[in-house]
Amino acid sequence: MSERSFLILAHTGRPASILAAAAVARELNRLGGTSVVLDSQHPAVTAESDVEVKQLGVDVEPEDIELVICLGGDGTILKAAEIMRGQTAPLLGVNMGHVGFLAELEPEDFEATVGSVWNKDYSVDERMTIDVSVELNGTTVFETWALNEASVEKMARERMIEVVIGVDDRPISTFGCDGVLMATPTGSTAYSFSAGGPVVWPTVEALIMVPLSAHALFARPLVTAPSSTLTVDLLSRNHASGVLWCDGRRTHTLAPGSRVIARRSETPVRLARTHSGPFSERLVQKFSLPTDGWRGRSL
Repeated sequence: MSERSFLILAHTGRPASILAAAAVARELNRLGGTSVVLDSQHPAVTAESDVEVKQLGVDVEPEDIELVICLGGDGTILKAAEIMRGQTAPLLGVNMGHVGFLAELEPEDFEATVGSVWNKDYSVDERMTIDVSVELNGTTVFETWALNEASVEKMARERMIEVVIGVDDRPISTFGCDGVLMATPTGSTAYSFSAGGPVVWPTVEALIMVPLSAHALFARPLVTAPSSTLTVDLLSRNHASGVLWCDGRRTHTLAPGSRVIARRSETPVRLARTHSGPFSERLVQKFSLPTDGWRGRSL
């Protein structure tokens, strides 16, 4: 029987996440599985678990990972997606943070997590991602990707950026603003939602564009076809620089005259699901008032 390897990714800033990672490693070891962690987390998890824990990229390659168990918030899952980009292993999130919208399980579900993983008692959702590139003077100067969103934002607090937003090589509108978001349905409940964008069910194939504090009478969010190409041109007439953020993790400085392009990627992110409830149930649970007696009450 071939070795079954699982990557355990913990939020290193939360001691509870490291303790949870050690507990997962012990249980996987008992079942006959191989626990794998990042080299930066290896000493802490090994010390707490007292079992053999291997290192990703040293003892086990990413392509040999069966599933990734993420112990943290959405940031931990986004980090896992970055590390496992292009691999087939799904990501299973256990929320050790606050909202944790991408996470499948809450801490109270922890005991059942390893059993579900070992028995392959989960389904897999493929979530759309976007490829993002930056052009300057007709030359591509930066390329990356995002699961949630690509945000074009102003560099200086006191100065707006002026932009032209476009869809499928057609200019739609121009205005001054704090920035523009280009999001996926998965990202619609993240930065996009906070900026006044629509919540889009993850089963809907679409791209979303949301202006941030636009100085315009008509600058509403747009929902486009998944095959659309979204563009944000940073006008050079006020000499304001900008910055591109992708999932809050990958960044690039935008010179005046830059064009940011987002289109659907051919590489999705695979999320493991152990619950079969509808997305609307998750939506209500995550955005209800937590820990104060209100969660679970009818609306």
